Amino acid sequence: MKVSIITTTYNSASTIEHTIQSVLNQSYTNIEYIIIDGVSTDGTLDILNRYKDRLNKIISEKDTGIYDALNKGIDLATGDVIGILHSDDFYTGSDVIENVVNTFDQNKCDGLYANLYYVDKDDTNKIKRKWHSGNYSDGAFLNGWMPPHPTFFVKKEIYNKFGKFNLQFATAADYELMLRFIHKNKIKLAYLNKFIVKMRIGGKSNDTLKSRITANMDDRKAWEVNGLKPRFYTLTLKPLRKIFQFF
Repeated sequence: MKVSIITTTYNSASTIEHTIQSVLNQSYTNIEYIIIDGVSTDGTLDILNRYKDRLNKIISEKDTGIYDALNKGIDLATGDVIGILHSDDFYTGSDVIENVVNTFDQNKCDGLYANLYYVDKDDTNKIKRKWHSGNYSDGAFLNGWMPPHPTFFVKKEIYNKFGKFNLQFATAADYELMLRFIHKNKIKLAYLNKFIVKMRIGGKSNDTLKSRITANMDDRKAWEVNGLKPRFYTLTLKPLRKIFQFF
């Protein structure tokens, strides 16, 4: 099984090398690593060029945002399975992709998800929150559940069948895509009960109150564009569930 991993970058010089190394150090070798850059000006491209002989594809061109860049990566991907690793995230160990592939093989699934650590941006050994995803059951999205997107691996054929990221969403395109794949189209899903990604605190969708409100509005729109109806408490429970990540 070939695994394509996509990383998007834009002025990511302070973190991208750590991200790249976490992919290149994987024990599983049948990996295609694609990096889509938005024409960085801070030295990111110099770092990418240092690794160009070990990266399968590097594209640096203007885009309309992270989801546009991710869609470019999906189009380029030739793997059986696609995973996304953001430029300030990294894998927790060298066996992550090996465990992912074994889970696909054992469960004959279309996609899988796992657990995620939020870590201090300066001291990545300091865990701030733990996103323990738990087992999925049909209808879980109605109760505010969603898996952490950086741990979400999906077969390329699912993107071909059900589409890529919807660019009308500012911050919730990952939520809309998972809602569409898992809740609406009911892909066969597996849970890898391991913490496989560390994410530095300070993501785009939760860095200010204004962006949190925007994200909540986008969450509601995600249901609407898919012809789905959430329960009256669904979108209230979604952010409230994150409280348990601090304990």
